[in-house]
This record gives sequence, C-alpha cells and structure tokens, in this order.
Amino acid sequence: MSTNQQQQQFSGVKRLVKIMLVLSAFGLLIFAFMPEKQLVDLATVTQGDLIITVEGEGKTRIHDIYTVSTPIDGRVTRIISDAGDIVIAGKTLIANMSPANPAFLDKRSEMQAKADIEGAKAALSLANSRVKQAQAQLALDNSDYKRTKELYNDKMVSAATLEQVEIRVTMQQAEKETAIANKALMASRLKAAQAKLLQPESIEQLNNKNCQICIYSPVDGRVLRILHRSESIIPVGTALVDIGNPKDLEINIEMLSTNAVKINLGDKAFIKRWGGKEDLLARVKVIEPSGFTKISALGVEEQRVNVILTLTQPYEKWQTLGDGYRVEAEIVIDEVKQVNKIPLSSLFRVNGIWSVFKVVDGEAQLQTVNVGKRNSFFTEITKGLTNSDKIILHPSNSIEEGVKVMQR
Repeated sequence: MSTNQQQQQFSGVKRLVKIMLVLSAFGLLIFAFMPEKQLVDLATVTQGDLIITVEGEGKTRIHDIYTVSTPIDGRVTRIISDAGDIVIAGKTLIANMSPANPAFLDKRSEMQAKADIEGAKAALSLANSRVKQAQAQLALDNSDYKRTKELYNDKMVSAATLEQVEIRVTMQQAEKETAIANKALMASRLKAAQAKLLQPESIEQLNNKNCQICIYSPVDGRVLRILHRSESIIPVGTALVDIGNPKDLEINIEMLSTNAVKINLGDKAFIKRWGGKEDLLARVKVIEPSGFTKISALGVEEQRVNVILTLTQPYEKWQTLGDGYRVEAEIVIDEVKQVNKIPLSSLFRVNGIWSVFKVVDGEAQLQTVNVGKRNSFFTEITKGLTNSDKIILHPSNSIEEGVKVMQR
C-alpha cells in the first residue's frame, strides 16, 4: 500500500471516530435533559367491608367490689391473707378483732377512781344493812300477823285490826324488795367504779385469747388488695381489704362526648392493646348520661363520657386481665359491605374537591373522587375510581399532572 493510500485510510478512521464522539455527546446531552421518573408509594383500590369505629382509652374494673371494714373500735390482728387469695362467703376469716383496751390513767384519775370504789363499797354496805333490817322487820310483821289472825279466829279482835296488820306486812314486803334492788344497784356501781381502774392488757395476753370478733368474707371471690395489714388499734369503719370476683370484669372507656353520642347500647367493640395476642370482643353495656371534664396530655379541657363495655368471650380468653388494667377500645358505630376503599393518606383537596393521583401507564393523572364513610385508615370511594386502580400514597408537592412515576 502506498503512502498516499495509508494517509487517506487514516483520515477516514479519524473522521469516523469524530462522528462517533459527536453522536455520543449528543446522546448524553439528550439523556441528561430527559425527565427522571419520580419514585412513589403506590396503593391499589380494593373492594371489601369498611368498619367505622370510634376509639377511646380506659381501664378494667370489677363491677362489684366489697370493702371489708372494722365494725368496732378495737385491736385487729395482722391480716394473713394476700392479694389474689380465694375467699368463700361466710367461711374465710379476713380479720380477728378484740375490743380496744382502756387508756392509761393519770395519777389524779387513778385517785378519783379509787375514791369512787371506796364510796361504792360503803353504799353497798349500807344497802346490805337495809336489806337485813327490812328482812327482820318483815319477819316480825309476819309473826304479828299470825297472832292477830288467831285472835280474829277466836273473835278476840276485829276484822279492821286484822286488815291493818295485813297491810303492814304487804308494805314491809315492798320495803324489803326495795332494799334488795338498792343493794343490786350499789353492787353494779361498785363494779363500774372498779372498771375505771382497769389498765391495758399486754400484747401477750391478747394473743393468747381466742377470736372475739371474727370478720368473714361477705362474698365468694378473690382478695383484690390489702388496705390495712399490720396489727394495730384502729377506729370503727377502717377499711381492711377489697374483695371481688375477677369474672365479673367490665371495661370503663373514657370517650369524648362528641364520639359518645354516636354509640348505641349493644354496639360491638374490640379491646386492643391490652397485652394479649388477640383482640377481645365486647359489647356496649352502659352509656352514662352525665359527662365530666378531663385535662388532656396537651393541657386541653375535654368533655368525656364513661362508656361501660362487657366482655363477650369466655373467661379463659382474658383471665390474665385484672382490676384497674389499662386497655384501648374501638367501638363499631357503622359497617358497610363490599365497597371500593382507599387509604386516607392518598386523598388531598384541590379547590375544595377531594382528589387523588391515579397512575396510568406509569404517568400520574389527577382524578377527582367522591368519598363516603371513613374510619381512621380507609375511606369509601363512591365515584371516580374502580377496583384495582393504582393510586399514589402520600403525594408530595413534586407530583403533578403528567409526571412519570414508578414504584419505590
């Protein structure tokens, strides 16, 4: 090959390389200015049942709780029952009581009590003397009556004289009975005076005594809590233990009054986040007619209403629940069957009209919709979308009509 031919061939290769470089640069430039597809989260319009609920937080409680209290002022021994113990009505001993001991006397009170005793003894001695005097006088009057009656039978005295003697015997009999009653009164006053000198007994003496006042469980159930355990002297009406039946459990939900008005008796409810693996089923038992004010965690005053639920599942399903446990509840206020529904997070408003971004062939299209009933997560679509349509979840400001999108 000649030198001229080699130069021509080299020149052609050089020209081809330049053309390829220009085409590559032009392709890169076009690729650089091509719009990128937006990464989005997609959801599918599904058809199914939509349950509308209202939520509330509350706690469990046993319907009937019996507080066992002391019937008298006195000393109660240490309560040996523990929370959770099974009790039987009228058989399980809750507490052992004895009357309270008298207080210690100061010196002056002691001297006064001793003087009262001496006075009571003297009065009793006087009463004994009067009884003896009355008995002697009565014996004398009885003898006189017998003689007078014999004389009357012999017609030696008149009937009037006999009657006078008989009346004197009757009066003396009454005098004797009065003296005996007065003696009993003086004896009781002596005992009362002696009682004022009684001093508190020692704990050892008290412990050696049998149960004087036995307090038994009023119902069958379990001990819920011990309110007073230690041995001590306590006043009448002091609460000792709370007793209740764990199977008699209900749930008190503090519901916002604006939600409570939507609830009806007998509505179905789900007990959630109570600690078990499955939600529990319940029914609305009572909607209290009076509300109350409660301060929320954000410091806002809220009007709330107590809604009482009763569990409808067997006790074995929720036996680990106890009195005063925290729970959350969802109460079903409405339910629609087989409707098109989408997540609430896909909805937004355009000029006050509910809209979504519908994805067709990888392109976002603005679609207005009519919404129906909704719950905390989904809403019913009555117009604008059909089953299996793709929509964008959480549409950002970068999503516009005609933008290319792809699944994140």
